[in-house]
Amino acid sequence: MEIQIKEMPELRLASLRHVGPYNRISETFAKVGAIAGPAGLYQYPEAAMVAVYHDDPETTPPDALRSDAAVSVPKQAEMPKGLTEVRLPAGRYACATHIGPYTGLGDAWARFMGEWLPASGNRAGQGLGYEIYRNNPTNTAPGALRTELYLPLA
Repeated sequence: MEIQIKEMPELRLASLRHVGPYNRISETFAKVGAIAGPAGLYQYPEAAMVAVYHDDPETTPPDALRSDAAVSVPKQAEMPKGLTEVRLPAGRYACATHIGPYTGLGDAWARFMGEWLPASGNRAGQGLGYEIYRNNPTNTAPGALRTELYLPLA
């Protein structure tokens, strides 16, 4: 697993909360898309689908896990009815890139947090981990899906 340390800018998101198993967030992404598409949010060059994770799946029951399905939007974009603004702070993040089906993301996070982080000499910082989906699953083969995993560093 290749990891890069990046200074990330603040991200402004148009978001919808998902409560339940993380692997079912796609249901909430469908709802986000049904609002964001007609609202014109995908017209912006910085528009990307983003998932934000609030809880540790090792210590939180699956039905209580909180996450946000979102699309990144610029400051000037109007927030459409039905979506909530969420801001992820700028800062220093470790970034791992996962190439392959979304079903492999849980294992990628486990290696990132359980192997790379302890061996790296870094510590997780305040804030939330998130994923940025760099291509579209409707027109990309599962094996070619590109997902960036971000972990805030202390």
